[in-house]
Amino acid sequence: MVHLRKITKENLDAVLELKTTKEQEAYVSTVAHSLAQAWVYRDTAYPFAVYDDEVLVGFVMMGFYESKQQYTLWKLLIDERYQHRGYGKQAVELAKQYLIDTFGVAEIYLGVHEDNETAIRLYQSTGFTATGETDGMLIEMKWTA
Repeated sequence: MVHLRKITKENLDAVLELKTTKEQEAYVSTVAHSLAQAWVYRDTAYPFAVYDDEVLVGFVMMGFYESKQQYTLWKLLIDERYQHRGYGKQAVELAKQYLIDTFGVAEIYLGVHEDNETAIRLYQSTGFTATGETDGMLIEMKWTA
């Protein structure tokens, strides 16, 4: 069963070892970089490890973007060893459910690189649609309950 688990001293080293494929490195932050951002924005960042039972398969981080007053799916990384098994879609759904259950959100935003067609398809498959807004090479997408 796929679930989110807090990042603790017991799983930190394993979480830091999660990696994408070489091709994805241009689109996805490292876990170390993401956790540094989570520490700096600790009041509004919500990082989690993604597990399938007891097997660590990925990392996801949600956040609250204060200047826009938006909850976001900020980071998603499924380890290269576990890709193409449905974990990305399950992680997105779990992240959405966390934000709904914890904060009662009805909208969630994200930014995805315009060339990252795999991620765009993944987000579309979980109900996100492009808003028409862009920020450089990032396409803004939104999910509405």
